[in-house]
Amino acid sequence: MAENNDLSRRDLLKAAGAVTAVAAAIPTVQGAPAIQKVRAANDQVQFGIIGSGSRGTYLMKHFKTIDNGRCVAICDILQDAIDKGVQTIGNNPKTFKDYRELLAMKDVDAVFVTVPLFVHFLITRDALMAGKHVFCEKCLVFKPEEVHALRALAQEHPKQILQTGLQRRYSYFYQTVKQMVDKGILGDVHHIHAQWHRNMINKPSGLWTMKPGGEGNIANWRIFRSMSGGLTAELTSHQVDVSDWMFGSSPEFVMGLGSLDTLKDGRDVYDNIQLIYKYPKGQKLTYSSVSTNQFLPFFNASRAEMGEIIMGTDGTIEITVGDGPNSYEPHGSPCIAWWYREPPKTTEVTKAEDKNKPFVAGATMVSAGGANGPIPIMTSDLNFTGKESFLDREVKFARRWLTAKGVMMQEEQKNPVDVELESFFQNCRDGQRPLAHLEVGLADSVAVILSNLAMDEGRKVYFNEIEKMGRGEAPKKA
Repeated sequence: MAENNDLSRRDLLKAAGAVTAVAAAIPTVQGAPAIQKVRAANDQVQFGIIGSGSRGTYLMKHFKTIDNGRCVAICDILQDAIDKGVQTIGNNPKTFKDYRELLAMKDVDAVFVTVPLFVHFLITRDALMAGKHVFCEKCLVFKPEEVHALRALAQEHPKQILQTGLQRRYSYFYQTVKQMVDKGILGDVHHIHAQWHRNMINKPSGLWTMKPGGEGNIANWRIFRSMSGGLTAELTSHQVDVSDWMFGSSPEFVMGLGSLDTLKDGRDVYDNIQLIYKYPKGQKLTYSSVSTNQFLPFFNASRAEMGEIIMGTDGTIEITVGDGPNSYEPHGSPCIAWWYREPPKTTEVTKAEDKNKPFVAGATMVSAGGANGPIPIMTSDLNFTGKESFLDREVKFARRWLTAKGVMMQEEQKNPVDVELESFFQNCRDGQRPLAHLEVGLADSVAVILSNLAMDEGRKVYFNEIEKMGRGEAPKKA
């Protein structure tokens, strides 16, 4: 008999009897910080932050709940940013306005590069040459010549960890979907659609709003080509990385359209972009980012802005990361991962009397029984191991049922940002290759560079063109 999305009366009664236990299992204080363990100083990675602006202070808030790293230095060219960083981190780090002084500190094991994109490579290069491990926010590099230079430099420093900030690779839900793709659960995955839409007209973002001074004001770096890759670097980079990860390769070529239609305040980056990426096995990613509307036609339109749809012959995944406070959720929204199974496959019966009646094989029916609605992907703590007590089993069953009905929300067991930071510190100690390693970061940066080129020149740009771009050009000094 086919599985059905609607629970039987018996299942309903069973779930209802466990609701009280479920309520008792839900923490009464949502979002409370984890209790930080105290580690010996020699067991912590001593690190410095270069750039204590919006992204740097965002990471500092996460550092406060992580026990295998300790901030000992902060650097920024602006005193206000330094003061805010010191206040955010909550201890007594040394402060600098020249990052080279921070790199000269012998007790700094690693650095976080959270500065404007156009100086990512320059500071990452100097940090590697100073013998530090490096976590550099995306995009890892800005220009073609920096792709080749950083790859060569990293080969000269094989014992140093270099990780880029692509946190979706550290998400339990995204990792689960990647396993589903690799194991063929979704069938042949050939299409991904992704979007990141914002409304900067009705709700302008401070990071994308023109400040006095125009291009001469470093606060405007995101909206000028001399310092930024625009929407492609800031938003597309996260989602084209998901596509590369799911498809298992970089694209073959990209084509697209970009224009500046509405936000004509002096900026020179596009305010809307549409891109198509074609991969070697015929797979495709279609992408959209606009700045005048935040509607997201995924998840029954219950969320705004960003998400990905991963489509296979046997099923589809709608997925997005959690986000911060927004107009829908004042405290932010958790990750969502919904699985839609394709309708049952049919096979013609060979018996003469039944030749006009298709039948559904039993195994196929079982695997595709939930085709009419989404199936929430569950976190590992809801998996049945067979070793649960009666109460634990009832709690898991009830939580699964309530999540499927939309009563409870999916939630990462640990924020992917926390996971990527803890993993970086761990890799600094064990020497293991990060999930978001050098080649992942460079592939992501190449996608951004070539996507902008495709829109600027109105042509199909092949990814192998990067091999001839920027050769013989030395990156500029910081």
